[in-house]
Amino acid sequence: MTMNVQTALANLALPVGTTLDRYIMQRQTAFPYATGELSQLLRDMALASKIINREINRAGLMDITGSAGSGNNVQGETQQKLDVVANIRFIRALKNGGEVCALISEEDEDIIHTGNDNAKYVVAIDPLDGSSNIDVNVSIGTIFSIYRRITPVGSKATLADFLQGGDQQVAAGYILYGSSTILVLTTGEGVSGFTYDNSLGEYILSHPNLRQPRAGQIFSCNDGNEADYPIPVQAYLRQCKQQRLTGRYIGSLVADFHRNLIKGGIYLYPQTARLPEGKLRLLYECYPMAFIAEQAGGRACNGEQRILAIAPTSLHQRSPLFIGSSDMINQLNGMSLNG
Repeated sequence: MTMNVQTALANLALPVGTTLDRYIMQRQTAFPYATGELSQLLRDMALASKIINREINRAGLMDITGSAGSGNNVQGETQQKLDVVANIRFIRALKNGGEVCALISEEDEDIIHTGNDNAKYVVAIDPLDGSSNIDVNVSIGTIFSIYRRITPVGSKATLADFLQGGDQQVAAGYILYGSSTILVLTTGEGVSGFTYDNSLGEYILSHPNLRQPRAGQIFSCNDGNEADYPIPVQAYLRQCKQQRLTGRYIGSLVADFHRNLIKGGIYLYPQTARLPEGKLRLLYECYPMAFIAEQAGGRACNGEQRILAIAPTSLHQRSPLFIGSSDMINQLNGMSLNG
């Protein structure tokens, strides 16, 4: 056997890596209430994301781009066809998986009961973040948050199960559908990223123990709205530009956050006169991203307090969001955001 053949065979036999399933099994003892249900729930989320990944990759070949033609969703935003598809897929996966008694979605006004009243978990989800980017083939994502229910097992889940507060999350994550598909996950023991291998149909651990740099060179916001931002935020953005930081804004929270998580940076979505409470939803956008940020060494606030310390009052509550590298958030807060 020649050396070239030996090398080729050795390369073919290289380890595949740690799959998401294996990672979950290995770390199950670190999960709260580790009895297998949370592990299965995470597998159900991963399965639904694989289906969504397939649909997104076929978007240009099938009639699933553009508006759904059914008006606006509960948020008053235009529903895209893939918004509807993603919502159906995740609801179906969580119902069939049996580990979730109820969920809330950006696309639905009320709590969705799965019929699994003996299940121990509830989920808050944005099935397809940044869906306005679908038609132009720009990265989009899914964001999710998981809680252990506080109502008695066997009963119907209630509003109280979803309004526990961000510090009560037992797991959170997002899936970024981009040049590759990556699932980023925390269960309160750090943050790990898994890249989807289409040939295997598996998520493979690619970013163990993700840590966000303390500072960065990127600021992400909609510059077109700058004149409507609070005066201290305008001052901070001027400072960013004077320091020759790089402005990068995709318009998909998952994509903007992921870039800044890897490279270091800050994402800003302040309140405006038109949206005095902010635009992003607290339960299924701000909370999960803040949980991930803090677990990776970053910070997240609304200009007054930690995002995770905000007391929730409604399912679709909105909030301003400033999230990213800790030094950059500290600098922003030092500019008297409340002034």
